[in-house]
Amino acid sequence: MLTGQPNAMRDVHILIAEDSPTQAERLRYTLERQGYHVDAAKNGREALAKARASRPTLVISDIVMPEMDGYELCQSIKADPALQDVPVILVTTLSDPQDVIRGLECRADNFVIKPYDDQYLVSRIQFVLLNYEVRKHDPAGMAIEIFFNGQRHFITADRLQILNLLLSTYEAAIQRNQELTRAKDALRDANSALEAMNKELEAFSYSVSHDLRAPLRAIEGFSQNLADECASQLGPKHKDLLQRVQSACQRMKQLIEDLLNLSRIGRSEMQHAQVDLSALAASVAHDIQRTQPDRRAHFNVTPGLFATCDARLMRIVFENLMGNAWKFSARQELATIEFGRLTGSENAFFVRDNGAGFDMAFADKLFGAFQRLHSTSEFPGTGIGLATVQRIIHRHGGRIWAQSAPGRGATFFFTLKS
Repeated sequence: MLTGQPNAMRDVHILIAEDSPTQAERLRYTLERQGYHVDAAKNGREALAKARASRPTLVISDIVMPEMDGYELCQSIKADPALQDVPVILVTTLSDPQDVIRGLECRADNFVIKPYDDQYLVSRIQFVLLNYEVRKHDPAGMAIEIFFNGQRHFITADRLQILNLLLSTYEAAIQRNQELTRAKDALRDANSALEAMNKELEAFSYSVSHDLRAPLRAIEGFSQNLADECASQLGPKHKDLLQRVQSACQRMKQLIEDLLNLSRIGRSEMQHAQVDLSALAASVAHDIQRTQPDRRAHFNVTPGLFATCDARLMRIVFENLMGNAWKFSARQELATIEFGRLTGSENAFFVRDNGAGFDMAFADKLFGAFQRLHSTSEFPGTGIGLATVQRIIHRHGGRIWAQSAPGRGATFFFTLKS
C-alpha cells in the first residue's frame, strides 16, 4: 500500500476489466493485499458503466475482451469529462509495435506486460499513481499527427502519458531481452550437455566395436580351421552348422564396421567446399553397377547440381541411399534409380527408386540405428546405413525424410544448408 502520500491518495479504488474469472480473482487478491479497494467487470462495457456510476482512482483493463475491448474502454474513459483524468493501465503482451500506437491514440497511461509477477504489477500501479499527482500540476497536453506503418494516427496524449508509454515499451524490450538471454544460456548449456553425451556415446560405440573384433576373429579363425582340417570327418549337418557360424561372423564383422563408421561421422572434421553432387552421384552409381554388371538397371542422374558440403561425407550419403535403392529394387525386371533436385528448391535433393517400398506408418523407425522395415531374409543389411545418413545431413544443417508405399518404390529427400 502507498505510504507517505496525500490523504486523497490513500483511499485508492481500482476497477478491473477482465473477462477471465481466474485472472480477475488473481488481480483482486493481489491488489487487496496491498490495501486497495477493488471492483471488477467482466468486459469493457460493464467496466465503463461501473466507472461512470462510481469514479475509480485507477482502471486496469485487459485488451482482448468481448463487447468492448481495452482500447475502446480507455478511449471512452478519456472522452468522458467526468473520467478523463482517471489513469488507465492496459494489460497486454506488447507483441506488436501497433500496440504502442493504439495505446497512444486511446491515451492509455501505462502498460502491464504479460506474463507479469505481483511485485511488477504493484510497482506499475504505484508508478502510475505517483505520475497522476505530477500531472495535476503539469496538465499541458499536445496534439500531433504521425504516420506509422502506412497509416495516419492522431495522438492527443499529454507529454507524461507519452513518456510513460515509451518507458513501458522500453521496459518490455529489456524484460524480453533478458528472457531471450536466459533462454539462450539454457539452450547453450543443453547443447553443451548434449554434445558431451554424444561424444561419450561415440567413444563408447568405438570402444565396444573395436573390442568386439578380437573375439570375433578368434571365432571366425577357429571355425575355418575346423572346416578345413576336419572336412572329411564332418557330416552334412555339422558342415551346415559351421557354415552358419561363419555367415554369422561375416554379418557381425559388417555390423561392427558400420558401427565404427557411424561413430566416426560425429568425430570427423568437416571440409566444406563447392561439390558437384551430380558427378558424385554418377560415380557412386558406376561403382554400384560394377558389382552386378549383368543386372538390368537404369540410373538417371540430373546433371549440374552443386552444393556447399563435405564431399567425403556426401559420398557416404549417396553410397547408402543409392545402395539401398539398388538393393530394394533387386526384384524389378528393370530397376530405375534417380537423383535430382526438388522442384522449386535450391538446396533440397532426392534419391528415388522403383523398388519394394515400405509402409509410411513405420516411417518414424527409418533413421534409427538397427531399425529395419524388411527382414534380413528378404533384403540383407545391418540397419545402420540410414542412421549414418541422417547424422551426416544433420551435420550439414539439413534434414532428411522419405515418402513411399509398399510395392511402389521409395523417395528419400534431404536438404543441405545453403
